[in-house]
Amino acid sequence: MTVYFYAILFTRHPEVRGLFPDNLDAQRDRLLRGLLRIVDLVDDTENLIRFCGRLGRDHRKFGALDGHYPAVGECLLAALARYAGPAWSPELAAAWTHAYGVIAQVMMHAAGEDARTRPAVWNAKIVHHVYRGHGIAEITVLPDALYPYTAGQYASVETPWQPKAWRYYSPAHVPRPDNTLTFHVRAVAHGQVSQGLVYSARPGDMVRLGPAQGDMTLDPRSDRDLVCVAGGTGMAPIKALVEDAARLGIERYVDVFVGARTAEELYGLDDMLRMSQGHHWLSVRAAVSHEPIAGLQGTLPQVLNEFGPWNWHDAFLSGPADMVTQASATLARQGIPPERIRFDPFDVPVLEAALLPRQLREPPED
Repeated sequence: MTVYFYAILFTRHPEVRGLFPDNLDAQRDRLLRGLLRIVDLVDDTENLIRFCGRLGRDHRKFGALDGHYPAVGECLLAALARYAGPAWSPELAAAWTHAYGVIAQVMMHAAGEDARTRPAVWNAKIVHHVYRGHGIAEITVLPDALYPYTAGQYASVETPWQPKAWRYYSPAHVPRPDNTLTFHVRAVAHGQVSQGLVYSARPGDMVRLGPAQGDMTLDPRSDRDLVCVAGGTGMAPIKALVEDAARLGIERYVDVFVGARTAEELYGLDDMLRMSQGHHWLSVRAAVSHEPIAGLQGTLPQVLNEFGPWNWHDAFLSGPADMVTQASATLARQGIPPERIRFDPFDVPVLEAALLPRQLREPPED
């Protein structure tokens, strides 16, 4: 269905082809996932509007304009009709037409409101590039205008080597006076963006940044202690959160667990240990799962079980999806409620962002 949709969209409206990457495989998957989530939320108005608002704001960086929405709606309905077969009916067509109209209005309104306060994208020059080994590079960029974000959030990045392909990276620090941003990037096998950033990028190269997103930030009103879990380049937002705790002068304890398969792969541990020397409230522990060393052995979820209890803590997790999933389950078993376990979406944040708790509605009175 999604192959047919893009085929007729580009045939009927060739002017929109430039908004999309050359390789549409990931794009087709995202379209289907977006549609499925909208269907899932059809009876949850608050989250549906929130989700579609995020979509609208996110589409600004692609160059989407209000005039593009009717073209997309026309071709989407044609694709749905073709593949629904005998299930398609005038009533179903009317329902989808109405639904798409509402979704488009919410997206356009959110994009318009967003355009009043910030640009769609920032052009940024790479000013520093350091290869750290094991396929990881630290890349510092200087945006062409003030780039607002909160420690723990992430930015979408587009490179000249793969135009229209956006990936998400977290600044590894609190906002700086000079407006520079440093990202920790691991080259993923066959990665369209990460390979270029790690192995091809040089100072002077230009990239583009989308607006900061994400809810993995500190609540300055909370007095709960923190437990933070970082694997690989997931150290970046955790380091930013610890810096933010120090900046805010929060008098609560922070436990940081850093994990890797081998001691050599314990990325960012030295920086964390140096920070702990200057802050009595910060404790840093490292765990290695695939080689015997002095100290903690095992996966991060296993090591978490040996400490605690964590039930009165706020938790922040960042790293490989399996590690985050297992560590989240471990902390939940120890009594931390789901709303206090925070981690970023794994793939496309705008499609996976956490939903608001559904409001319990009182039954109507007779």
